[in-house]
Amino acid sequence: MKTKKLYLLRHAKSSWKDFSIRDFDRPLNKRGKHDAPMMAERMAKRGIKPDIILSSPAKRAKATSKQFSEKLGTKILYNDSIYESSATRLKEIIEDAFKTYDSVMLVGHNPSMTVLSNALSDYQIDNLPTCGIVGFAFENGEIGDKKATLLFFDYPKK
Repeated sequence: MKTKKLYLLRHAKSSWKDFSIRDFDRPLNKRGKHDAPMMAERMAKRGIKPDIILSSPAKRAKATSKQFSEKLGTKILYNDSIYESSATRLKEIIEDAFKTYDSVMLVGHNPSMTVLSNALSDYQIDNLPTCGIVGFAFENGEIGDKKATLLFFDYPKK
């Protein structure tokens, strides 16, 4: 079986300016609008082109995934289950995607993205920052605790 690659991407920085907006509808703030295209460009320079981008449908995640889709030339599928999902559920979504795709980018939210990242490999991070990306490889496509090899960890302020 072929090696599978996973890119966990936390959405870019969102705005808290208007507290009347429900969490799902919060847009990117100025920094988020700067960081998303910058990080997408970094991934393009690394030669990363996932087969599919699976994204939360929350406004800030959609805006982030659109930047990556345009820069990397990858189609986006929105999945309602990613928003407010547990790390366990995200892992199930990835396992299902790996039945069809060899390379998947998942755009989601904390804390589940950090929890999932820490569960997948021995590489531990305190917090996946906004617009941070962790790349993993899975030999034989097997996803399990500590089964992944870290490819990279990148974020806007790095």
